Amino acid sequence: MIVRISGEDQYELADGDAERLNELEKNVVTIVEGGEETRFGDAYNALLDYVRTNGTRVGDDQIENSQVILPPSDLTFAEAGKEFTGEGLIPD
Repeated sequence: MIVRISGEDQYELADGDAERLNELEKNVVTIVEGGEETRFGDAYNALLDYVRTNGTRVGDDQIENSQVILPPSDLTFAEAGKEFTGEGLIPD
């Protein structure tokens, strides 16, 4: 799976990482839908950190289609309310 973090890079994650990635994103969706702004930053950073840590950065010379595009790391809670709702951004 190729995941892009907007404004940064693309990362290739193993298929086995999909379940954990979904768990982290669902946590962000729950926090956003629950209006828990104080918990949002840590939860969203955990999602991004998982991608950065467990993914292999795709080289700038490679052109890959992203299956998932995550908003940039400076996403605000208000902006997250438009992105992380319902089923979220990551397909099950």
